[in-house]
Amino acid sequence: MSGSGECDGILLIGFGGPTRHDQIRPFLDNVLRGRPVPPERYEEVVRHYEMMGGRSPYNELTMLQAGALREMLERQGVRAPIAVGMRNWEPYLDQAMTTLGRAGAKRVLGFVLAAHRCEASWERYQQNVRDAQQKLGESTPAVEYPEPWHAHPRFVAANVARVRESLAGLSADERGRVHLIFTAHSIPVSMAAKSPYVEQLTESSRLVANVLGLSSWSLAFQSRSGSPRDPWLEPDIKTALSKLHREAIAVVVPIGFLCDHVEVLYDLDVDAAALARDSGIRFVRAPTVGDHPEFIAMMAEVARAHLRG
Repeated sequence: MSGSGECDGILLIGFGGPTRHDQIRPFLDNVLRGRPVPPERYEEVVRHYEMMGGRSPYNELTMLQAGALREMLERQGVRAPIAVGMRNWEPYLDQAMTTLGRAGAKRVLGFVLAAHRCEASWERYQQNVRDAQQKLGESTPAVEYPEPWHAHPRFVAANVARVRESLAGLSADERGRVHLIFTAHSIPVSMAAKSPYVEQLTESSRLVANVLGLSSWSLAFQSRSGSPRDPWLEPDIKTALSKLHREAIAVVVPIGFLCDHVEVLYDLDVDAAALARDSGIRFVRAPTVGDHPEFIAMMAEVARAHLRG
């Protein structure tokens, strides 16, 4: 993967999540500012967080990814300051960039923690970085971004390894009845039409399925949050599950998510799993890549291409 070789720090750019019950509504207000979401959907999401213990593991899991990346780079003889900045909760992007600036970084790699690109997962993150730079003034580090990595062999390998973990408990006969359902966050159809989001998701899914030697797979979407009047990407995961034969074993692969946060833990492990159970369909959910060594190795490879020296 090509890079500038001019960066002297790494900014991991994440979504963020509430870490205590009293942060749930302020966090959601940050996420939804200026976006029309029905009040009933807002309250529904609040209940999801409450059911998951009143917090999200997103920040903690992202910090584990950052720590694993730091350790891997140091083992490879690379030392560079790494900071995590979130769009919607602390540590915010301006806080992370201040940390990097104090560490002497002048130009940093902005690694957005989303593999598949659309306005919501790419341009908005870049705009938030620009907003943070404007807030901090001339002393803030410059930021450059990597090329797409949704088809990187190590990203594929990490997902393959996670699926194999899920298949390990199945017999040979059961593995013959597996249907992979890859999932990602649904977005408005109008947004998808202006981005490579669906194409990149399809490519990632196809590559994983091919390595696994499984021809029975499909792509579905989850966690819709917008106005019910607007068309969003379909099929929904529950619709996809309901169309399977009762003999099928659904192995759900949340390839559009990089850690097991609430939209995975509730929308898949609770909501989708309940529908599968009621429909008599066996439901197995593969873990997200998280801090799998192959994913961290991919992050390190991308970072080295941009780091000076």
